[in-house]
Amino acid sequence: MRHPHATGGADGARPRPDRPPEPGAAARAGRALPRSVRETAGQADQRRDEFLARAVRRVLGSTGAYGALVYLRSRDRRSLVLRTIAGVPLAVMSPFRRVAAAGPLPVAVCFRTGRVVTLTDTEDTMRRFPQLAVGLPYDFASACVPVAHGAERFGVLTGLWPASDEGLPDPAARRLAKVAARLGGELAGLAEPGRSVEPGGEVSVVDVPVSSMPTTRVGLFDWDTATGALAADTCFREIFGFGPGEFDGTVAALNRRVAPGDLPEFRAAARIALERGEVLAARVRVLGPDGLPYPVELWARVPAAISEARTHLVGAVLDVRRLTGAAAAVERLPEGLFSLDPDGRICYANRAVEPLLRARREDLLGRHPWEALPWLADPFYENRYRAAQLSQRPTAFLAARPPDGWLAFSLYPDAHGVTGRVVAAEAPPGAAEPLPAPPPPAARTGVGATHHLLQLASALTEAVTVRDVCRAVTEEILPAFGGQELAIYAVREQRLHLLSQTGYPAGFLDAFEGLSIDARVPGSETLRTGTPIFFESVRDLAATYPGLALDEMGAWAFLPLIASGRPVGSCIVGFERPRPFTVEERGLLTALGGFIAQALERARLYDAEFTLARGLQQGLLPHRLPEVPGIRITARYLPGTQGMEIGGDWYDAIVTGGDVTLVIGDVEGHSVGAAAAMGQLRSAVRAFATGGEPPGEVLARTNRLLLDLDPGLLASCCLVRLTPAAGLARIARAGHLPPVLRHPCGRAEALYVPGGPLLGVDDRADYPVSDLRLDSGAVLALYTDGLVEDPAVAIDQGVDRLRAALARAAAGEGLEQAAERLLREVGSARRVDDVALLLTALG
Repeated sequence: MRHPHATGGADGARPRPDRPPEPGAAARAGRALPRSVRETAGQADQRRDEFLARAVRRVLGSTGAYGALVYLRSRDRRSLVLRTIAGVPLAVMSPFRRVAAAGPLPVAVCFRTGRVVTLTDTEDTMRRFPQLAVGLPYDFASACVPVAHGAERFGVLTGLWPASDEGLPDPAARRLAKVAARLGGELAGLAEPGRSVEPGGEVSVVDVPVSSMPTTRVGLFDWDTATGALAADTCFREIFGFGPGEFDGTVAALNRRVAPGDLPEFRAAARIALERGEVLAARVRVLGPDGLPYPVELWARVPAAISEARTHLVGAVLDVRRLTGAAAAVERLPEGLFSLDPDGRICYANRAVEPLLRARREDLLGRHPWEALPWLADPFYENRYRAAQLSQRPTAFLAARPPDGWLAFSLYPDAHGVTGRVVAAEAPPGAAEPLPAPPPPAARTGVGATHHLLQLASALTEAVTVRDVCRAVTEEILPAFGGQELAIYAVREQRLHLLSQTGYPAGFLDAFEGLSIDARVPGSETLRTGTPIFFESVRDLAATYPGLALDEMGAWAFLPLIASGRPVGSCIVGFERPRPFTVEERGLLTALGGFIAQALERARLYDAEFTLARGLQQGLLPHRLPEVPGIRITARYLPGTQGMEIGGDWYDAIVTGGDVTLVIGDVEGHSVGAAAAMGQLRSAVRAFATGGEPPGEVLARTNRLLLDLDPGLLASCCLVRLTPAAGLARIARAGHLPPVLRHPCGRAEALYVPGGPLLGVDDRADYPVSDLRLDSGAVLALYTDGLVEDPAVAIDQGVDRLRAALARAAAGEGLEQAAERLLREVGSARRVDDVALLLTALG
C-alpha cells in the first residue's frame, strides 16, 4: 500500500458500497482505454466547456447580470468545483473555487436541495449565509439555480447583479433558470454514453464582449518587393482611402497615399525587415480624400516558406484613428487616469499618473497597484478594488503617498475592468504625516487569501463539541482544498489517538493508534516540531520516511494542532494525485491548523464541563417515579440539541396520603444558574406540597421564596393535585403552558384554565385553582415549551399539534409508547431547548 500516517477512528467514515469510484482509479482505468475512446472523451470535455461558455454568455445577455459562474460536482460528489466564470475576476472568487457540497454556502444549499437561492444585498447575505459574507464582504445580489436534468444534478449556475432595494430584476431569476435547464439537458446528453461531466483542469474564464468600445479595422496584404506588386483585401484598400477600382495593385499607388514625410521611414523599415528577417513595424500617416493625414500602423514579416529569397512581406494594416484620438485626449488631461484589467492589473496609465504616483509607467504596466506601489500594500486598498468589482458601483478612497502627499483615488467598474482617477488631495483632518515608504514585502498575503482563511475558519465557529469540530473539518474544510483523505488525532498522555477519519481504507490507521509523539512518523514529527510538513509526491514522502506504510494518495499535508503553546494533536490531509503546494496554500493550511487546534481545545473543555453539568442536572431530577394505585406515570427528559449550556426544566410526582401532586416547571435561561435555581424550586415545591398545602398556596409560597432567593431568574410551573379514588384533579398554573387531556373516548383538549403570573415577578401574586373531573382511561400530559416550540409556527399551534398527536393514540398503545411517539411526532427537528414531558393515565 501507499500513503502515510493518516487517521481513522471512533466516528470516522467507513467505505460505503454505494460510494462512487475513486477518481484515481478512474484515471488509471482511463489510461488503458483504446486511443479512439480517449479521443472521444476529450472531445466530450471540449463540448462540455463549449456548453458552459455559452451558458454564461446567455446569462449575461438575457438577465442583466454582470457576472456568471458555473459550478460542477466533483467526482466524489463531496465538492462543487468552479469550472467557468465570466464578468467577475477569478482572483476575487479564489476563496470559492471549491465549495463543500455539505457546507452552508448558497451554491451548496442550492445543489443539495434543488431549490433556487437568491440574495438581494449584504444584509440579506449576512443574515442567511454569514460564511459567504465573511469570504466576500461586498454589496451585490446573486441567484443560484441548480443545473439538473430530471433527478440528476450536475451543478449550479450563479448570476451576479448590483445590489438594489428592489432586489433582482423581475425576469432575471426566471431567465437564469431557463438557461440552467438548457445547460442541464446538454450535460445530460454528454453523460448518457457513460462519460463524466465532472470538471478537470483549470477554471475557464470567458471573455465578455465589449459592446461600446471603438473598433479597430484591420486590412491584410501581400507585398512582392521584387516586382512592386501589392495584393490587398477590401479593408486594406478602404483604410488607405481607395474607392472601388482606384487601387491598381502596386506599391507605387500605396506610396502616393502615404504622407511624404513618412515615406523614408517606411521604406527603411521595409528594407531592414527584408534584410534581417525581422518584423516590420511602422506607423505612418495616410492622406485622406480631403488631404488631411490620419495614422495607421503597418505590421509585416517575411513568410517562412520563402525566407531564402526574402522578396515578400505579408502582414496587416491597423486603422488606429479612434484609439489614437481617445488616447491623445486622455494624455492631455492634467488628472491621472489609469485602467485595470479584470484581474486588477494596470493595463494603461496616462502621463499625468507618473508625477502623481512618482513612478514610471513602464514600472506600473502589467502589475497590481498594491504590488507596484509599496505605500498601497495595505490590504485596505486591494479591498476597495474588490468592493468596486463585486458591487459594480464607484468607490473612492484617500491614500498617503510618502513622503509628504495625499492622493484621492476614484474607481469606476464594469464587467471588463476598472477605470481609475487619481488627483492630489488635502490631508484628512487629524491625519499624521505619511510614513516613509515601506520596503516591498518578501511574500505578501493578499486580501483573497485572508478572506479565504476567514471563510473556512468561520465553519468552526458554530462547532461546539469535538464531534462538531471534526464534522466541520471533514465536510467543509477538506473539500475546499480538494482533499480525499483526512485524519485528526488528539494527544493524550503523550500519545496520538484518532478522533476522526474519512477516506482511508478500512483498518489502515489501526497501526498508528496510540503512537508516541516521539515516533518517527510525519504525524508525530509535525506535532513535536510545531512545523507543518508537506509532501508533493509519493517519492518525496518515501524518501523522507522509508518503510512507512502508504495507501493510494499522491500528496500530503501534515499539520500540527497547537493551541496556546500546548500540543493538541495533528491533522493529516491526503490528495489523490501528486500536486505542488503554493506559498498561499501552505500559509492557509498552516493557519487553519491553528484554528482547528483552538476549536478542538475549546470543544474538549466544553465536552468535559457539559458532561459534568448534565450530570448535575440529571441528579436533580427524580431517579424514579412513584407507583400509585389507580394511576400510571411516565416521564421523558431530552437535553437541548444546540448550545453550550444547560436548561432548568424539571418534573416531579409527590405522593401525599391518597393524593399525588404532579409538577412540571421551567426556569428561564440555559446556564448552571438556571439548573441550580431549578433544584431549589423543585425542593421547595416538594416541601410545600408534602405539607398538604393546596396547589395555589404551593405556588404562592414558592413564588415568594424565589423572590427572596433573588437569583435574577423567572420560572413557570404547573401543579396538578390528583385524587385517583375520586377522579378529581385540582390544577394551578404559574405562567405555564396548559395541560393537555385526552378523554377515554379519544377526544383531546388543551386545558386553558385560569392561572397566575410567572414565579419571581410579584410577591403578592395569586394563583387560582381549577377543579376537574377525570374518568378512568383519561391521559393527562404536562410538558415544557421545548416540546411544542417551533420557529416556524406560533406557540398555540404547537400546543394544538400536541393535542392532535395525543388524540391519535392507536388501540392498545401503552403509556411508554405514547411518550416516545409524542416526542417523535410533536418535537421540532430544529429544537434547541430542553424538553420535559410527564404523562399520567387513570385506571
